[in-house]
Amino acid sequence: MAPTILVEQQDGLLTLTLNRPDKRNALNTQMYQALTAALQQASQDESVHVVLLQGQAECFTAGNDLADFMGKESLDPDDPILLFLHAFADFPKPVIAAVAGPAVGIGTTLLLHCDLVYLGDNARLQLPFVELGLVPEFASSLLLPRAVGHLKASELLLLAEAMDAAEALRLGLANRVVATDELLGFAREQGLRLAAKPPRALQKSKALLKQELRQAVHFVIDMEARAFSQALQGEEAQDRIAHKLGRRG
Repeated sequence: MAPTILVEQQDGLLTLTLNRPDKRNALNTQMYQALTAALQQASQDESVHVVLLQGQAECFTAGNDLADFMGKESLDPDDPILLFLHAFADFPKPVIAAVAGPAVGIGTTLLLHCDLVYLGDNARLQLPFVELGLVPEFASSLLLPRAVGHLKASELLLLAEAMDAAEALRLGLANRVVATDELLGFAREQGLRLAAKPPRALQKSKALLKQELRQAVHFVIDMEARAFSQALQGEEAQDRIAHKLGRRG
């Protein structure tokens, strides 16, 4: 069986590739554990200066694996998902995201924690939490309004309408939109360019940029997780997720 997370390192750049294309890179427990382990190792590895997170040209991620989610009764502090959220939010080195195709749910909220975001012109971002009877996660209820304003954040989170790459760029959720067939190569070039810079200066600069909201982000991640757990056990989410799984299957 092929690994669901591909890991490659070159010249200070660690590339993590979501590799479950048959499931549209839907994130399951195994993938969260692999991502967290890679981040923890990278944070201690002085040869890693920058991390690039990507999918394929057709899909970044369809979000969480709903079948995997249906087996959860709650999101406890030691749940692999929560461990990943805190590890990603606290990762000390620059993170670049290269996003092509669908970026659903956590595929969009994790971009709020990245330091550089590049989109293919086929990228499509969506936050369908309410649509599934759930609530925002990964501190998106804190970070998204700060990024795009309260009214636009409400539109994206409550109406769950998808946005294309041009709209995401206009809202300030991405640094650049490039042709999809050039995206991964462009993001890699930017990653290598960043990795060539003085690593301690990079890390200190990132820490200063994140300092104001660092404690608040971790607090809100846990607060949202409690609300998410309650919603996940509720009738709305159970019905909506079961219907979506049935429609897919």
